[in-house]
Amino acid sequence: MTTAAPTSFVRDWQEWRRRRDAQLAAPHGFLAVTGLHWLTSTPHRLPDAPGEWQTGPAGVVVTLSAGEEIVVADRPVRHRYEFGPISERGGVTVGVEGGVVEVARRGGRDVVRPRRPDHPLRTGYRGTPTYPPDPRWVRDGRFVPYEPPRPTSVGATVEGLEHVYHALGRVGFEVDGLPLSLTVFEGLAPGLGLSILFTDATSGVTTYPANRWLAVDPPGPDGRVTLDFNRAVNLPCAYTDFATCPLPPPENRLPVAVEAGEQIPYERQPTLPAPAGRGSGEESA
Repeated sequence: MTTAAPTSFVRDWQEWRRRRDAQLAAPHGFLAVTGLHWLTSTPHRLPDAPGEWQTGPAGVVVTLSAGEEIVVADRPVRHRYEFGPISERGGVTVGVEGGVVEVARRGGRDVVRPRRPDHPLRTGYRGTPTYPPDPRWVRDGRFVPYEPPRPTSVGATVEGLEHVYHALGRVGFEVDGLPLSLTVFEGLAPGLGLSILFTDATSGVTTYPANRWLAVDPPGPDGRVTLDFNRAVNLPCAYTDFATCPLPPPENRLPVAVEAGEQIPYERQPTLPAPAGRGSGEESA
């Protein structure tokens, strides 16, 4: 028998969903990306951004023709702009007419991703299907750190691309008496907790096949952590082909069905309509 979730638990989850959907539907979020362009040393024009773009040892350079401009730190720039070297997983965003352009570095290569608020993927966003919130999927765990952290290569949703993350340790937990563990990486920024990439027995069935992502608060003094799989989310690649998302390490493929968190987006289920009442403002990388 399923026990009804406490009202406060559901209310907190609903507020989290509201914030999550608002993030997804942001004017310049990942649903607004119109292309993924890998730069080379040969200057070339892009179909959805002004100027000719190239990269080299000194970093990305854009050369703008008459009448073209970008906006850098609220300052219009014409003719030519040098971005300089960009760190791995770093990026710079500049303004262009009708949107912005992200200049980033992924897998040792420089990329350009224009973003427009009027992109149909964003304007047509209907929310993301999820499992109902269930306290059963809030699991206690214990974090065991690696000393020192281990650089770990993982694949990506882009063929031939690899990401390197620092594995901070492993988290052990149980599901129905079955002992499980997951490799954990740094959070979105130093000191902001842990992050987990994983798949499970629902992957490719009801959840996105390549990956899901879970944020975890910093461990307590005794290493205790809480894994709330109700807040497991899709990475951008679940919505758009213009993402370079990492894949989980092999040991993070759970043998159980984690029936919690976000499911396959409607955008990847063209034959499945969104439930009535779900919209882009009703309920993260």
